[in-house]
Amino acid sequence: MNDENLPETTGGDRTPVGVDEPIANPGLEPHLWRPTDVDPKAEKRAERQVAGLFLLAILGAILFLVSYVVFQVGENPDTLGNLGASNVALGVCLAVTLLAMGTGIIQWARKLMGDHEIVEMRHSAASSQEDREATVGILKTGLEESGLGRRPLVRNTLLAAGGVLGILPIIMLRDLGPLPGDKLDHTIWDMNTWTPEEQAWWKTQHRTLQRVVRDVVGTPILASELEVGDLVNAEPEIVFATTPNGQPVVEGTDLLVAKSKAAVILSRMDPQDIVSEQTKNWSVDGIVCYSKICTHVGCPISLNERTTHHLLCPCHQSTFDLTDSGKVLFGPAARPLPQLDITVDDEGYLVARHDFDEPVGPSFWERG
Repeated sequence: MNDENLPETTGGDRTPVGVDEPIANPGLEPHLWRPTDVDPKAEKRAERQVAGLFLLAILGAILFLVSYVVFQVGENPDTLGNLGASNVALGVCLAVTLLAMGTGIIQWARKLMGDHEIVEMRHSAASSQEDREATVGILKTGLEESGLGRRPLVRNTLLAAGGVLGILPIIMLRDLGPLPGDKLDHTIWDMNTWTPEEQAWWKTQHRTLQRVVRDVVGTPILASELEVGDLVNAEPEIVFATTPNGQPVVEGTDLLVAKSKAAVILSRMDPQDIVSEQTKNWSVDGIVCYSKICTHVGCPISLNERTTHHLLCPCHQSTFDLTDSGKVLFGPAARPLPQLDITVDDEGYLVARHDFDEPVGPSFWERG
């Protein structure tokens, strides 16, 4: 372009000389109506398509629930080829549900919601009351133009699909792990819960009560060898037991679970320091035995204040009184430490009379 044909300019704003008016607003392009705006049949067809997608989302959610129940997982899982049938089915069904739900909403917005261009001037400060009222009016207009009130089929299927979709996360929460049920109510200290193999081993011992043994090494503990101030980590003897041919009586996952629930600490103090009558009755010459599992969130505890006989959890500083039935003195724990009733056998070794008097481990909503 030849610069000689351009109007002269003056100053730094380079406004063309002779141009007194701003460029006219070209306005919006002519509105192009959608087929659904002008053809009732196309509108009805689009409405059925959207409702069909929402129904497909419902079907996918239902199949998700069915797959969760039908396909087996664990040691002998159902498979599709070399893939776990449960994972494949759950993934496909959830994908279909989300895809159908999202596609239905997009099609609803593109084909059935109001299709009008709106121009609004920007403002530099907070909106006036009039603008706010106008905004509310626009929202109401948008709600009316969305057709929810006039299209009960779309509205009802959308609500149904959303409701079913909301159930799926609740179902998937179940896979975070099995509910404890009454599994924390009993430990391997309770010989009535032993397996036939464990019962068979016990018959070879010719004893009635189970010994308290040192953790890691599994040696029995003589009451006479503990001194005032001692703190010993211990376990039931069954977790270290072997059969006559040298095989562990408890092994694998069962061993890990048994040791984690039945872990205890032994502490010896002056019998005159014991406050609770139960603690005194369940002790041996000042030796008390408590669960090692904190009743807050289940951390293992063994930090002992020797002079006060307070047991401290290192995770969240819950503090328990070993002289008074393990009651909570400080911290977030809501329950005392469960105490194990102990005595000595004919050889002077520490033994447990029975299981804990209450469930071990952290508090949870099922526990009163």
